[in-house]
Amino acid sequence: MEDNELMKKCEACEFNQDNDLMTSCKAVLANLDECKDELDLTNEETETYLKMVENLKPQDLSKVLTLALKIRESGNIKDPEIKNDASRLIRAIEMS
Repeated sequence: MEDNELMKKCEACEFNQDNDLMTSCKAVLANLDECKDELDLTNEETETYLKMVENLKPQDLSKVLTLALKIRESGNIKDPEIKNDASRLIRAIEMS
């Protein structure tokens, strides 16, 4: 599925405190400290993502998806757990 298709599907996803999307988003964001240098994120972008961990909202889903896509495509991130968390979020959106 192409990134544009994923973004459109992302907008239609049901997102609440108890579902897999929320869990997957939090897992991606929790790993951010470990991979922020490899992703070339600015300090402002990093701060924005870290604030999302505490107060994740449905409108943040597309931002976290963008981060997950960057993680999945990055050749610099070698940690399989971080890559798996990003892939889990992407699959959860594809399956919704």
